[in-house]
Amino acid sequence: MANNLDDQPQLFGHPVGLYVLFFTEMWERFSYYGMRAILVLYITTKTMDSNPGLGWSTTEALSLYGTYTALVYIMSIPGGLIADKILGQKKSVLLGGLILVLGHSILAITQDWAFYTGLGLIIAGVGLLKPNISTMVGGLYKQGDERRDAGFTIFYIGINVGAFLSSLIVGYVGETIGWHYGFGLAGIGMLLGLLVFVWGQKHLVGIGDFIGKDDNPDKEHANRPLTKIEKDRMLVMFLSFLLIIVFWGAFEQAGGLMNIYADTKTDRMFMGWEVPASWFQSVNAFFIITLGTAIAGFWYNWKMKGREGSSLFKMAIGIIIMGFGFLFMRFAAEQYESTGSSAMYWLVLAYLFHTIGELCASPVALSFITKLAPVKYASLMMGAYFAATGVGNKIAGIVGASAEGAGEKAVFTGVFIFTVVFGLIVLAILKPLKRLTHGAEDLVIKGSH
Repeated sequence: MANNLDDQPQLFGHPVGLYVLFFTEMWERFSYYGMRAILVLYITTKTMDSNPGLGWSTTEALSLYGTYTALVYIMSIPGGLIADKILGQKKSVLLGGLILVLGHSILAITQDWAFYTGLGLIIAGVGLLKPNISTMVGGLYKQGDERRDAGFTIFYIGINVGAFLSSLIVGYVGETIGWHYGFGLAGIGMLLGLLVFVWGQKHLVGIGDFIGKDDNPDKEHANRPLTKIEKDRMLVMFLSFLLIIVFWGAFEQAGGLMNIYADTKTDRMFMGWEVPASWFQSVNAFFIITLGTAIAGFWYNWKMKGREGSSLFKMAIGIIIMGFGFLFMRFAAEQYESTGSSAMYWLVLAYLFHTIGELCASPVALSFITKLAPVKYASLMMGAYFAATGVGNKIAGIVGASAEGAGEKAVFTGVFIFTVVFGLIVLAILKPLKRLTHGAEDLVIKGSH
């Protein structure tokens, strides 16, 4: 690698390149979550409305939403392969960003063909950009650097600054001015992210460059079969993907069922003004921005005191905490059944617990993949991680759609019970799972050899 990780300029204790990737991802997520905040609402709005939508049923909308969000992340597998075998991570991020700008811009056109074409281009663009920019974050740190998890949390905060701003701005523009103006605004956000990435190349020298092909078979990354340790680590990574599927299968009710619940069954009046339903999509991001560093600091201090701090442990705890958020949604459904509407604070409490669970699980999972994946499969394994996220998104759509027959209270209660039980099972088998990592998460103390 042309870049010496020890010589990188630092800012606030981390490589400057982290902040280039932070702002690139911030604007990319502004575009994605802005569009996500209004997508289901646009699809279900009646065609004769003053701000007309597609007029689909809730079940049809959630089915498309689940398929779309699943494909967005499943495309990370070919996106990772393209990076590993052809382009490298850096060029894949650049190409993905260009495709995303085009996709969001086309969504601004008020034609059926533009709707499906735009979604298709966004799926392809995110597939190229998302796994590779995350892998580049891992490339900024040496193996065993204790700052890696914290670096991913900082990066994760960037994601959610974009999500917070977009849910408010794009959500407001889409709901009150016009859906397609909202889609267009999301495209402008992606263009800003692309410009940041191009400008910051001087801080990413040697990070994410193509290393797949090499004429010298003695090179570490070329043609060598996986060792026993690498195979064990790959196995535990694939097992961890099951945790990811469960987590996002529950969590992604936010953009689907909980989004519709906020729109149709929640009393959103505040001091005589009705809060836009899409604004609730910003609550999760707000809590991540305000709580992210505190929770990262808690886990860092926890591990430094010699307590159990493995990624798998944090992910299981995160699933359990997130599951408790659905207990509040059950209470919201009970209140709706008895009074005809439910209070906004139930949604806020649910998103608070979802956020704490997410901060325990999601940035840690990203870091976990970069610790365990063999170098030559780094982007592919990150792609597989996001594909697992995609499967979780599709399951979320299926579960959410079932509420039309089973009722919201039954769905929220079922998700609560399942996630808590699942998390406890993972904690029960933690030791044998940790053995498969072969010390990949052991800290390297500076100054030791």
